[in-house]
Amino acid sequence: MATAVIAQHSRPDLAGEVRAGLCKPGQKELPSKYLYDEIGSALFEVVSVLPEYGLTRADERLLQRHSSEIVSRLQPQVLVAELGSGSGKKTRWLLEALARRQRITYCPIEISPTALARCENELGRIEFVSIVGFERPYLDGLLAAAARREENDHLLVLFLGSTIGNFDRDAAERFLTEVRRILFRGDALLLGTDLEKPLPQLLAAYDDSIGATAAFNLNLLARINRELDADFDLSSFQHEARYNVEERRVEMHLRSTRNQSVTIPRSGCTVKFVKGETIWTESSHKYRAADIPAMARRNAFRCDSQWIDTEWPFAESLLIAE
Repeated sequence: MATAVIAQHSRPDLAGEVRAGLCKPGQKELPSKYLYDEIGSALFEVVSVLPEYGLTRADERLLQRHSSEIVSRLQPQVLVAELGSGSGKKTRWLLEALARRQRITYCPIEISPTALARCENELGRIEFVSIVGFERPYLDGLLAAAARREENDHLLVLFLGSTIGNFDRDAAERFLTEVRRILFRGDALLLGTDLEKPLPQLLAAYDDSIGATAAFNLNLLARINRELDADFDLSSFQHEARYNVEERRVEMHLRSTRNQSVTIPRSGCTVKFVKGETIWTESSHKYRAADIPAMARRNAFRCDSQWIDTEWPFAESLLIAE
């Protein structure tokens, strides 16, 4: 076993993106990637085991049940890169199946150093797996991982947990196009997508009874206070989950409960809120199983196989670069 974690830094511009998102005309927004600092990552681990939030368990069930079959459909020699690895817990099933046939280099790609450290702790003792982590945005990290491929290596990209659902649908298509440009013909992308389900079930998953998701969402404002010296009063904002029927997505918002003004010194701005105004912090688009092969074809992939969890409708789709 050889394990190495290399944190290669290309930090996002929190101050600039906060200023751009909160000072734009109309709907105020903050990028969902900033939900996952050390505290946010820990809170999401809590959310992921709640009875209302079945997505993570569905993802894990599919990988546990079908990892050997997934591996059997891959090229003989693969380098694994995971976009947004989180703790890496659910990836273990695939890595162990791959390690039974070859030595593996696994490249988790995260903007959260905490997540990379947890990933090393979770997966660092798997025999025949070496870990090379990249603290970078998805595409930058994927380029760096792809540059490590040796002769005869094929790239297996993991994009699990329905993270693709955080993109608007047009942006998701553009993202898949960019991923495909990095891949060679015959490389693979294992894509997790959350599927449509009854509205009460969806909303409960994003507004749980003990308030863990609310704490996860509000921590984004607390992070801006900590890192940018802002003066958000968290007690003056409320978590809100809503479903956009036309776009087929759950949206998370933070609603201002009063007229107020927030100063963010390190972003160089002051932001005014009127009572009832919201900050849109995350989208989670829901798919139909048939959407995935069609999306694959539009972006020069072929959907080789698809596995669906019936307990919590969720799909893992193996896409092959054409």
